[in-house]
Amino acid sequence: MTTVAGSEPDVDATDTTELPDGFQVQIDSACIRGDLRYLVGGSPTRLLRMSDRALGMTSADGRIEVCDAATRQLARTLLASGIANPRPMFGPSSDQVTVVIPVRGNQSGVDRLIAALPVGAPAIIVDDGSQVPITADRAGTTVLRLPENRGPAAARNAGAAAATTDFVAFVDSDVVPSADWLTMLMGHFSDPLVAIVAPRIVGLRRNTRSPIERYENGYSSLDMGPHEGAVIPGTRVPYVPSAAMIVRRNAFAGFDESLRVAEDVDLCWRTHRSGQLVRYDPVATVAHDHRTTLRAVLDRRRFYGTGAASLAQRHDDLAAPVVMRIPLALAVVALLSRTRIGLTIAVFCIAQMSWRLRRRLGELPSGELVTAEMMSKAIGFGLLQTAGAVCRHYWPVTVAGALISSRFRLLVLQIAVAESLTLWIRSALVEDHAPTVGPLTYFVLHRLDDLAYGAGLWQGAARAGDFSALRPQLIP
Repeated sequence: MTTVAGSEPDVDATDTTELPDGFQVQIDSACIRGDLRYLVGGSPTRLLRMSDRALGMTSADGRIEVCDAATRQLARTLLASGIANPRPMFGPSSDQVTVVIPVRGNQSGVDRLIAALPVGAPAIIVDDGSQVPITADRAGTTVLRLPENRGPAAARNAGAAAATTDFVAFVDSDVVPSADWLTMLMGHFSDPLVAIVAPRIVGLRRNTRSPIERYENGYSSLDMGPHEGAVIPGTRVPYVPSAAMIVRRNAFAGFDESLRVAEDVDLCWRTHRSGQLVRYDPVATVAHDHRTTLRAVLDRRRFYGTGAASLAQRHDDLAAPVVMRIPLALAVVALLSRTRIGLTIAVFCIAQMSWRLRRRLGELPSGELVTAEMMSKAIGFGLLQTAGAVCRHYWPVTVAGALISSRFRLLVLQIAVAESLTLWIRSALVEDHAPTVGPLTYFVLHRLDDLAYGAGLWQGAARAGDFSALRPQLIP
């Protein structure tokens, strides 16, 4: 967990992946422990100790500007650890971007979208077998017609193949981007390792009275939240949706055309595995025309769930519904047993994990407080992850158990209420606005959301004859 930052540079001057001069990174304030010498954060969590030389390269507010080989290596180390975020001062022009719009039978959405694009910006509409051909009367826009419906992955690939610019922005026909979203995101591509950048997806109609739309505005599965970060499987931002994303064309791995769902997750995970970077930056927003009926919302969640089996076949444990270290899993299960023996086992596991963590933190000042903070977060995350799996991924098994045991039935009810209330409160604390729905409405819709996704997960697994998407990953 301990790494010394700011050692002698070993960057090859001919390395085409190095950060350019003028590039800046900002240390996340949440990772600072006392002063800039000790930084704790990232995923997996680690401790970085900044040397005196590294501190000399860093401003008082935690910013590093790349100007030579030493600052270049320090900035890359901090970015790779997840302890710092990029603050690019320049980047490719938005004129180097072609907008690709895959669509099937949504002429009104296409008209609304192209009206929001900058005048003259090149755009390719890929008509994916619409019964009524899509048209576009706008300078710089071409329509590429596929003779039959091949799915969104194939449509995006066809549009990217037809583009001639260095960058391609995939934008679905049911979104409306903000005027400056391209300008705000293109700076990330000044890092030559960045292959994909995505904005935050927000609701198109913000002042609606419909509880369904308000729920979608606040808790849509397309919205990856208000915090920026690297997109890495198993972290807070495990993927970004293809409803809106920009790719570097010469690093674009292509969507898997055999997938009709989860093709964006697959692309992000393959890109990460190749060593390229994917960034999520919520400073730029794209508005999505959310579904307005409960049936449409739940059917979409079910459809998303069917993609888990395909992801598990391609990416093994990355698609696991639960990823947890064995001691933490034992502690969580023991706590949920609500017995004296369970409490004893949980205390023993937590004490052992705390002791090991404190040893790994080594010389960190206030190490005991940091250990307590990190362990409390780990236990909370473990409880939430387990509760989510009980109510979402494994709910058919949960229902069967609840029918057999009244004690288990009560436990499930308590878990369902506690998990929902915790998530509602947490979202209210981290968002920059009030909750879009009240706790009771959230509880009902969140639970229905989970039932729909879980149904799709089991449906997809049964159809594929492969239930590996339901296998938890327990790490020694």
